Amino acid sequence: MNSVEIINETKKDLEYIETMQKLIDYALKHENLENVLFNVIIVDNEYIHKLNKEYRGVDRPTDVISFALEDSHDEVENDIRILGDIYISIDKVYEQAKEYGHSNLREICFLMIHGFLHLLGYDHMRIEDEKIMFAKQEEILNGFGITR
Repeated sequence: MNSVEIINETKKDLEYIETMQKLIDYALKHENLENVLFNVIIVDNEYIHKLNKEYRGVDRPTDVISFALEDSHDEVENDIRILGDIYISIDKVYEQAKEYGHSNLREICFLMIHGFLHLLGYDHMRIEDEKIMFAKQEEILNGFGITR
């Protein structure tokens, strides 16, 4: 059984939580994952700025940061994988949705799936890896019905 908690640490009332939960359930099935635990935490720019500076050495807010707890799939204990945490800036969601010309729902779902794939070990440091990760993001989002 999977356990994903979506936590709103902002003062904003987010109507997206139910859709986000359904999307992450879909993504877990899509990736054939069972017995995984992780959190999605919605924060503001000030909070994510502190995380970005402290953990990445980048002195500015960012849209999403993932803290993966696994180095490999061999670390599974008791058949449960504890993947880590995904932090999403709601302020960046609003800014980027406007900038890219799509809905806030599309942006927050995109960032959540992006962070989720990072927890699974995907990255976009090299062009080849970026193509794989971004194609997987679009496959999951489009399959669920979150389109541009």
